[in-house]
Amino acid sequence: MEKKDTPDSVLVTDHGKTKISDDVVAKVAGMAAREIGGVHAMGSGMARTMGSMRERLPGGGGRNVAQGVSVQVGERQTAVDVDLVVDYGVSIPDLAGAVRENIINQVEHMTGLEVVEVNISVDDIHLPGDDNNNDDNDSGNGKNGKNTDAKQQAESEKPRVQ
Repeated sequence: MEKKDTPDSVLVTDHGKTKISDDVVAKVAGMAAREIGGVHAMGSGMARTMGSMRERLPGGGGRNVAQGVSVQVGERQTAVDVDLVVDYGVSIPDLAGAVRENIINQVEHMTGLEVVEVNISVDDIHLPGDDNNNDDNDSGNGKNGKNTDAKQQAESEKPRVQ
């Protein structure tokens, strides 16, 4: 990653430097990617499985918005790599372009860093009918045998085209 010595950087001034953590940039990029319709999930299969398990653990911290995102942050520039699962029927080149543009806009706006590249890897495609969450073997039942996942219950009540 090339570093420019431009005096007009908002992160390096005569009064000091501002360091932005890799985690902050990854979260901004993850949220920006999720804003685009057609992005079903983020991360490789194993990362999604581990994230799903972590969400269910007490004190697990909930959903990791940086899942599927890795970044390299310099003093003035950053590079972003994103792993996506796309919805079936979406144009992957159009989706990748929209995700890339939104990540660049949000990261540059929120951090002041110049985004030098956004690499997108489409790892999977979400097919209609895959809503049963085959990645994990949890039935969504709590201690009392009641369905604790409202989204899963709503999905199971939708009529399915056979």
